[in-house]
Amino acid sequence: MSRYVVDANVAIKWYLPEVHDEVARRLLENAHTLIVPDLLFSECGNILWKRVRSGQVTREEAQAVLQSLGSLDIEVSPSLSLALPALEIACLTNRSVYDSLYLALAIHEGTVMVTADEKFYNALLSTPMAPYLLWVEDIPA
Repeated sequence: MSRYVVDANVAIKWYLPEVHDEVARRLLENAHTLIVPDLLFSECGNILWKRVRSGQVTREEAQAVLQSLGSLDIEVSPSLSLALPALEIACLTNRSVYDSLYLALAIHEGTVMVTADEKFYNALLSTPMAPYLLWVEDIPA
């Protein structure tokens, strides 16, 4: 069984039609342990709010997605213990603390962070943190 930290860019693909959504759903179909910081729910909520504002989903659909996300069998890690390492990563890489929180969790857990955030992924490929990153398309089948 593999363990993965999953960011909001990947998790939202489990519910909404997007590029890489089929690959992202592999994480749910196989026997993987998925780990997320508690920030994931706020970030996904914000993505859904934007989709409601743009008319892509209804408020009821967005609420159903957020409810479903909260009922998944995933490990949720409190952000507080990751805040300082995330801040350090953000300062070193010039990336947001929000994105760095997922990476800090992956490092803490000794696993990889699966992301669909191309800018974040590409920005860190040449850093010592690259071994902790996995592009969504590279999820093993």
